[in-house]
Parts: sequence; C-alpha cells; structure tokens
Amino acid sequence: MIFRIHRMKDAPRENFRWAAHTGGVAVVKPKDYDADGEVEGATPYAAWQLLKQSDRPLRAGDLLEDASGTLQIAKYIGFEKAQWWVPEPKPLVPPNVLSAEASGQAAGPTPVHSE
Repeated sequence: MIFRIHRMKDAPRENFRWAAHTGGVAVVKPKDYDADGEVEGATPYAAWQLLKQSDRPLRAGDLLEDASGTLQIAKYIGFEKAQWWVPEPKPLVPPNVLSAEASGQAAGPTPVHSE
C-alpha cells in the first residue's frame, strides 16, 4: 500500500505537542501541512517503521494518507484516524436583503407613526 506523507509545519506542531490528548477522529487543517512524498508499507505502522530508519522519520502530528483518502495521524501512542477540516458554507442571504442593505433601507416594511 502506498501512503502519501503530510508533514506538520513547525508552528502547529508546537500547539499539537502541548495539547491534551483526545480520543476519536482528529480534525486537521490542510494549511498546517506540507506534502512530503510517499512511502510504501502494508500498514501505517509498517510505513512508520520504514521511515523510522530513514533521515526523515515520522513525528507526532504527521499524517499518512492511503489511496482512498483515509488519513492516519501519528500520535505519541500510535496512529489514530483523522480527517481534513472542511469549513461550513456561509449562509446564503436572499438578494432582496442585500439590495435593501446596500441602498440603506430596512429589509422589512417601514413603520408608520400616527400622532
């Protein structure tokens, strides 16, 4: 099996290093990683072992991604599942609200005051 290697950048690695360990799926941001080639191994642990003997071993916070897109994050206790963070879509604003705001008018009816 071929794994793509994603190396965590230095600044986020410091935060990762000092963060409390949490279980479950880790949510990671693509901006915190650099692609760093590929490695072949039967499992993430086999790939880790192979890289351990190289000049660029995996460090805590680094990711391995298999051909199906499944991510595994290296932690101090082994590997855990991870997924890329996907921002929530911004809510759509109806066009009539935008045009009313742009012209300085209220979106709803204007109240009438009687004396």
